[in-house]
Amino acid sequence: MVILEWLHEVMGYLVEIAILVFEFIGVGVIIYSGLKGFVYYITKNPNMKLTLAQGLAIGLEFKLGSEILKTVVVREWQEIVTVAGIIALRAALTFLIHWEIKEEHKDLQGNAESNDSEQINENE
Repeated sequence: MVILEWLHEVMGYLVEIAILVFEFIGVGVIIYSGLKGFVYYITKNPNMKLTLAQGLAIGLEFKLGSEILKTVVVREWQEIVTVAGIIALRAALTFLIHWEIKEEHKDLQGNAESNDSEQINENE
């Protein structure tokens, strides 16, 4: 019985550390991609929206992972409902960002194809 209690405490500490690490990584990725997106905006790089959306998606994935880990350590129903709500919101944001990435890929491919056809017409 003592070993089980000890293992439970160890797991609790490991989960708390993992939550902090995932939160830190997620925030770091979001800050980095935000700064990179700002630089791309200033330099008028056409990949700005795509780069920013991909960075936000990756950062949210880490933060979502930390929220999932929080379900391991919560004890009361109110905390579970709160964590479930946060997970649902972050999942919805991730879905929207992935949709935006897909749309941006389509736009960039469409622009690249139209530029190629314009160059072919100029060469003829």
